Amino acid sequence: MRKARAVLVSAVMVLAVSLTIGATPAHADRLAGVFRDRSECERIGTYGINQHWWDDYSCVWEGRYGYYFLYA
Repeated sequence: MRKARAVLVSAVMVLAVSLTIGATPAHADRLAGVFRDRSECERIGTYGINQHWWDDYSCVWEGRYGYYFLYA
């Protein structure tokens, strides 16, 4: 139950941030998450691969926002 809640909270945060930020960079398939720590970004990226949500991911630091963006 905690994992499902954590994924749901992450999804809601992604939706909120994507609505406020606007467009994603041209190199991105899609924005899959926004994180304060790189380790958390990498953990969710790996989890997405294990769950077959995506085949590849990248965690990109966006200094102007102060967050890591997970693109999958």
